[in-house]
Amino acid sequence: MRRYGLSDGQWERIKDLLPGREGHVGGTAADNRLFIEAVLYRYRAGIPWRDLPARFGDWKNVHRRLRRWCEGGVIERIFRHLAADHDNEYMMIDSTIVRAHQHSAGARKKGGRNQATGRSRGGLTTKIHAIVDTAGKAAALSLTPGQRADITEAEPLLDEVDPEDFIADKAYDADPLIEKLEERGITPVIPSKKNRSNPQKILFLLYEKRNIIKRFFARLKQFRGIATRYDKLKSTFCAAVATHSDHKIFGASPALKRTTHFTT
Repeated sequence: MRRYGLSDGQWERIKDLLPGREGHVGGTAADNRLFIEAVLYRYRAGIPWRDLPARFGDWKNVHRRLRRWCEGGVIERIFRHLAADHDNEYMMIDSTIVRAHQHSAGARKKGGRNQATGRSRGGLTTKIHAIVDTAGKAAALSLTPGQRADITEAEPLLDEVDPEDFIADKAYDADPLIEKLEERGITPVIPSKKNRSNPQKILFLLYEKRNIIKRFFARLKQFRGIATRYDKLKSTFCAAVATHSDHKIFGASPALKRTTHFTT
């Protein structure tokens, strides 16, 4: 297997989800695997598109095809299909900031939409928000400018999942979120801020499992093209994060031990 290439087992998991496969409507693409490996190589190595090795073909065609898949919703459909197989025992939410390279700035706003980049003390940044399950598998993702507060994405992402317990840090300690969780029968495992008059009681043995999402972000940032954002468009960078968020396909990771359910 070539460096950063897919194993046969990894390819088998996704090949039937791709357009251009045999028997699919339209023309049959003979190079789907090569295309996926080209995208994987670019984000793992963090190189400009024009520096793709010649074995992947014309870099312009690879980039154009990725943009077509982004605009056609192909990447989102693949992510949702793979994410549907998540564990509902307990889930956790968090975010991480990535530095946006100067080459990612300057994209034109279409319809007034921003490209999920913002300025803070760290300069030009993007924030990745994620909910992961007990195995460290992403179940919901979103992007915002780097200065956006973590809690702003909690409720939209929660609409996509239904865990028994929901783990988050103090940044998510807010009455509206906790009330929404309780209305849905989800147990909040969120430590209270110091200024809360009636601190919430939580089971810290379960809260300690939050290291799983930290390990998820650590795996994700092994891809240099994600640890630093070079893409101008939000949809392209979001597709990169989504396609690389399943470690069973795009990256090896240590086995995460399953635990029994804790009652809070």
